[in-house]
Amino acid sequence: MTARTVLTVAALTVREAARRRVLLALGALTLVLLSVSAYGFSRIDATFGGLTSGEARLVASLVLNLVMFGLSLIAALGTAFLAGPTLSGETESGIALAVLARPVRRPAVLLGKWLGLVLFGSGFVAVAGLAQLLVVRVTTGYWPPEPLTGLALLAAQAAVLLTLALLLSTAVSPMASGVVAVGLFGATWIGGVVGAFGEALGNESVARIGTVSRMLLPTDGLWRGAMNAFQDPTLLVQFQEAFKGHPFLSAAGLTPGYLGWAGLWVAIVLGLAAVSFQRKNL
Repeated sequence: MTARTVLTVAALTVREAARRRVLLALGALTLVLLSVSAYGFSRIDATFGGLTSGEARLVASLVLNLVMFGLSLIAALGTAFLAGPTLSGETESGIALAVLARPVRRPAVLLGKWLGLVLFGSGFVAVAGLAQLLVVRVTTGYWPPEPLTGLALLAAQAAVLLTLALLLSTAVSPMASGVVAVGLFGATWIGGVVGAFGEALGNESVARIGTVSRMLLPTDGLWRGAMNAFQDPTLLVQFQEAFKGHPFLSAAGLTPGYLGWAGLWVAIVLGLAAVSFQRKNL
C-alpha cells in the first residue's frame, strides 16, 4: 500500500462526492436550516420579552445546541449516503473491477476512499458549522466558548458514521448501508437521551443504556462533547436541577479516554471493512 495511491484515490473520491446530487441536497438543507435559525434567533428577545443580556445568552446557547443537532443530522445523512455508493456502487457497476485489475491493492483503495470521505465530511461541517455560528453571533451576539472543539467533534461524529457505512457497504447494497447507518445513528442518540434521563432520576439501570450505546457507536458521545463545547458554561451552574437530563445540554466534556476509544473504534471498524472488501467477490 503506497501513500501516493491512497492520496490519489482520496482526491478522486472528494471530486466524485462534489459531483453527486447528494451535495446539492446537503447544500439545500443547510441553507434552509440557516435561514430558519436566523429568523428564530432574531426573534428570541421579542418572543420571551425583556430578557437581560445574560438571559438572552443562555437562551441562545440552549437553542444553538438544538440547531447544531439539526446540522449534525444533515451531515450524518450526507456522509452515510455518500459512503455506500462510493464503494458498493462501484462494485456493482463494475468500475471497481476495472481499477483493481491494475496493480492496486484493495486496502489502499478502501483507505483512500475513507480519507476522501472524511475530508469531504469535515469540510462540510467546518463551512456549514461556521456559517451557523456566525448567524448566531450576528442575531444574538452569542459566541460559544469552544467553537473549534465543537466543530471538530461534529466532524469526528461524521467520520465515525461514514466508517460504519463503508463497512456495511462491503456487505449490502448502497441504499441499505446508508439506511442502516442512519438508523443506528438515531437509535444511539435515543439511547443517550434515555441514559441521561436515567442519570437525572438516579436509575443506574436506565443510565447504563446511554453508556453502553455510546461505547457501541461513539456518535452520541461525540455529539454530547460538541454540545458541551457550544453551550454557555454558566447554564448548568445556574440551572443545574431544572435542566437535568435535558437532551440538548451536556453536563461535562469528553475525557481523553473516550476520545481514544472513538479513535480505536474507527480503526477497528475500518480494519473490518478492509478485511470484508478483500474477501468480496467482484
